[in-house]
Amino acid sequence: MSYIWLGVVILLTLAECMTVGLTTIWFVISALVALLVSLLIDNFVLQFGIFVILGVILLITTRPLLLQFLKTKEEKTNFDRIIGMEGIVTEAISKNTIGEVKVDGKKWSAYSTKKIAKDSVVKILEIDGVKLKVEKVEE
Repeated sequence: MSYIWLGVVILLTLAECMTVGLTTIWFVISALVALLVSLLIDNFVLQFGIFVILGVILLITTRPLLLQFLKTKEEKTNFDRIIGMEGIVTEAISKNTIGEVKVDGKKWSAYSTKKIAKDSVVKILEIDGVKLKVEKVEE
């Protein structure tokens, strides 16, 4: 029986190395425990039960904690800082036509859900690729 569990450990380890999703690693640990149990007790049903129950418990209890610990912070780029700033429309924007906005000394392609005239003041809502989504600032 221990050869079966050793094979399961190896296969699950290879699967984890290929996916890096932190899902099969918990079952690698439970398979190692089942391997140790197989050296002491020759009951496959008990070994399999330990493998499944321990794997599920480890997955449910420790995976969220580990993912939170390994979570990387998203770094903002210099362009993200213009979100929330105001700019001036240099080319009129209509619903189906991309216009141009000058914000922070740079000209950007911009779009809006409403028509905005040239020289209007707009607020930058978000960056979509190389275009700004803007809305007119009501004065």
